[in-house]
Amino acid sequence: MRTAIVGGGAAGLMTAATLLATDPKAEVFLIERNDALGKKVVISGGGRCNVTTGIADVRTVLTKYPRGSKFLSSAMYTFPPEAVRAWFVSHGVPLKCEEDLRVFPVSDDGHDIVHAFDRVLATKRMHVLLGTAVTGVERLTLNASDAGPSSTGSVTPRGHRFAIHIKNGTGTKPEPLEVDNVVLTTGGQAYRHTGSTGDGYAFAVALGHTVTPLAASLNSFFTSERWPADISGLSFERATITSHRGTKPISFTGPFLFTHKGVSGPAVFALSSLVAFETYDRAQPLDITIDLFPDLTLDGLRALIATRLASNPAKQFQNVLGLVVPKSLAEACMALLSAPAPADPAALAQSFHQPASFGSTRADQTPKTDILRVAKWLKAIPLHVIQRGAGDEFVTAGGIPLSEVLPSTMESRICPGLYFAGEILDVDGFTGGFNLQASWATGHLAGESIGTSAAA
Repeated sequence: MRTAIVGGGAAGLMTAATLLATDPKAEVFLIERNDALGKKVVISGGGRCNVTTGIADVRTVLTKYPRGSKFLSSAMYTFPPEAVRAWFVSHGVPLKCEEDLRVFPVSDDGHDIVHAFDRVLATKRMHVLLGTAVTGVERLTLNASDAGPSSTGSVTPRGHRFAIHIKNGTGTKPEPLEVDNVVLTTGGQAYRHTGSTGDGYAFAVALGHTVTPLAASLNSFFTSERWPADISGLSFERATITSHRGTKPISFTGPFLFTHKGVSGPAVFALSSLVAFETYDRAQPLDITIDLFPDLTLDGLRALIATRLASNPAKQFQNVLGLVVPKSLAEACMALLSAPAPADPAALAQSFHQPASFGSTRADQTPKTDILRVAKWLKAIPLHVIQRGAGDEFVTAGGIPLSEVLPSTMESRICPGLYFAGEILDVDGFTGGFNLQASWATGHLAGESIGTSAAA
């Protein structure tokens, strides 16, 4: 049985490794347009490679996918995070789980994750074609004598004969590669310089599939407000960030930080995933609010501030507020709330380099109305998002509709012999190793399904 895997990223590597282990007679062609395998894997997580999650409970892991959680169930239970970790350790890559449950190689070097496949793929049955671009995938017409049951159990002729049209780096076009199965693991279209250019979508469409709308996910937010730049780098371990687009607010609670252009961090990335298909720009910004005290009610926060003021009666209001939140944020709060309301409601505060009128008030002379204003602001800091920025991961939301793929095998429901794995599917997760985990799991299931069907 000859199988072509198009795309040498995480899903493609795991598909190849699993297929070789499952079917001792498999002949596998791994086709990668880059000059090295796993380029996106290597640079993920800032080069450290957040290989999976430390969460052991699969049901909990599946809640980390805003799209595709139900579809992933079979793949995830077959090859859960614990199995992924065991696989890499058994292949010479010691791992560590950090406090936030992200798993990295002990070396903090993403190259080690890719190198784990070197020995596995070093067999005569494996053909790695680097610097080779696939220009088309064609399903061949079979004679009746070539018929056989598909891996789905249907009576359709296997149809597992495909012609892979390729060209190498010199522009030379060798004879088409004929195979029995094709696995598309080409990724999405995020970070095109790594080779994820979206070609796999075109191959799938040519074989009868459709593609959902696509959008960027796991991105930071750039805001029209400029004042976050003055406290850039200030981070919080727990805050609730809410999008107010539409009839129902969407929120996520977790760590975040202010940046020179807006806000970033895990909670922001997660929220960006939940609103991935929203359109926002300077003319139509996305309104968000940040609650820095999600575990306190408004009245509870007001009481906390009042208590601090009562304990420091001679200090200025702004200085006492600096005992509740970081000093730089206290300064920002006071200055922004002291600024006169703009005549045009669309006009936004740009910077807080201006004197604060009530921040210099003595603590014991601070009106209750001012305490309440500050508490309300800290519970709902308003920002207007006008642009997507880069995140820690590079993920495309959308892809091959999950209704067109068998979740138990990763085989196409439309074209027998065609399989999918990884980001090309309409599956994406939050930051924290969940997207690589989905790639390992779906790649493992695709490889296992092909190998098992060949042995049957």
